[in-house]
Amino acid sequence: MLTVFWDSKGPVLEDYLEKGRTINSARYSDLLANNLKPAVCTKRRGLLSKKVLLLHDNARPHTANKTVETINHLGFEVLEHCAYSPDLAPSDYHLFGPLKNALRGRRFSTDNEVRETVHKWLRDQPKTFLEGIRKLVDCWTKCIEKEGDYVEK
Repeated sequence: MLTVFWDSKGPVLEDYLEKGRTINSARYSDLLANNLKPAVCTKRRGLLSKKVLLLHDNARPHTANKTVETINHLGFEVLEHCAYSPDLAPSDYHLFGPLKNALRGRRFSTDNEVRETVHKWLRDQPKTFLEGIRKLVDCWTKCIEKEGDYVEK
């Protein structure tokens, strides 16, 4: 399983869950504190002094008390997720959809080969691809303002 933290400038962190493991609050909290925060410091200098905004769904590892405590301790802010507007989930529709299309029909002999291919694909996306997130954020903002009502993209 792949977890990607990204913004309009590109990927900030890619994390691959080992085979046979599941994501839980402890694992996600550790990922935020020990991997994401250092990656933000390295790749987005100055962002920690402003505000790191997380947009993730309401899955249990994201909403568990331990995770919420970690997010608060790190000074990150979680953006409200529109539960009934799945098309406003940028990673699901804007990132993973095209990634799946790029990988469709390919065969990989090792997990490492998959990781390398995904990393290269993420790195090679044009700036305009990742800037498309701004349009989704605008729709997401409108959806929140309308308390979950449908909005046109």
